[in-house]
Amino acid sequence: MLSQRQKNHSSPSLWRNRNYLLLQGGQLVSFIGDQQQFIALPLLILAFTGSAIQAGIAVSLNTIAVIVVSPLAGVLADRWNRKRIMLACDAGRMLLILTIPLAYWLHVLSMLQIYLVVTLAGALGTMFSVANSAALPNVVTSEQLPDALGQSQAAYSGVRTLGSLLGGTLYTIGSVFPFLVNAISFGASILSLSFIRGNFQSSEKSESLPLRQTIAEGFAWLWKQPLLRFLTIINGADSLRYGAGYLVILILAKELHTSPSGIGAIFTAAAVGAIIGNIASNRVRQRFSFGAITISMLWLEALMFPLYAVAPNAIFMGIIAAAEELVAPIYNIALDTYRLTTTPDTMRGRMSSTVQMVIRGAQSLGAILGGLLIQNVGARRSALILGGWLIMLAIASTLNKRVRHTNM
Repeated sequence: MLSQRQKNHSSPSLWRNRNYLLLQGGQLVSFIGDQQQFIALPLLILAFTGSAIQAGIAVSLNTIAVIVVSPLAGVLADRWNRKRIMLACDAGRMLLILTIPLAYWLHVLSMLQIYLVVTLAGALGTMFSVANSAALPNVVTSEQLPDALGQSQAAYSGVRTLGSLLGGTLYTIGSVFPFLVNAISFGASILSLSFIRGNFQSSEKSESLPLRQTIAEGFAWLWKQPLLRFLTIINGADSLRYGAGYLVILILAKELHTSPSGIGAIFTAAAVGAIIGNIASNRVRQRFSFGAITISMLWLEALMFPLYAVAPNAIFMGIIAAAEELVAPIYNIALDTYRLTTTPDTMRGRMSSTVQMVIRGAQSLGAILGGLLIQNVGARRSALILGGWLIMLAIASTLNKRVRHTNM
């Protein structure tokens, strides 16, 4: 571990990496815009139709687009120029989102248009995200990669902390104003991307096989990597709990007669915990091996989540949420670093798309299962059951020799 710390110490600062600053700056502005639209979309649909079901359909269409498009996105990110993919996706999203305020002002906005925009923007966002993940190791050095992932997550957590408040404020200015801000944010991302020099992938090209065979090759490669395969399964199983856990926390807070602002404060506390975890992640990574971080973080999550079942008030729930989110980024940054550094550049797009598909699919399934679980056994027992699920994941990781002996 001494050599790793020496590498990190001698690595040039990310603040001197012009390409990274342009990439990160553009993505941060774009994420701010996405947060505003995330808050405004259901509010607009509820005001437009009065139907919570239609609002739910619009949100679910985005997730469906991610799951369906992910395999294709991985192939394109490995075959095509990643920078051009990202530029095209941001340009497409900017034009799509702009149609909503324009149609609203012209009094021709329809639910069909909203559904189409959400679905197509979700598909383009998926392709952008996969290309961005695959490109990052070519924008920063291998020693800078963990810091880059940590700073990105810290920035996103900061935006998430204030995003709800800002989104609500923008919506009060005008129902479609957040959508206009989001479209402008994509324009800012395009501008920053256009100034980045260098290649977003290595000179080695992915072999041009038929599309179905190329997708299958990506899955097969990941399946043949025992540790990556195991970690992807564990990550998916954890995301299943995450999808169900959000609803469990919400219902438990309501059962404690927590106000809407109090519920918002619980999730704000979680975002603050994530920021602190991101700040601490680099120091923890330098002190402990990847295997030790993986096992420790999963056990800490497993022991903390059941505490929601006995939380006496919203304040205590906020403390649990902050503590749980404190450990999650440390594990996620270590995991993402390991994935990106051990995957060949020609496979990174397909690896990233597979992981994204597993995580988003598991979260969606978890939300459905969480609702069924709460309906049948109640929120408190559901929290205990999900805690037991996490304990099983922690035990499985502890017993896995490859996880224990990984010293990256």
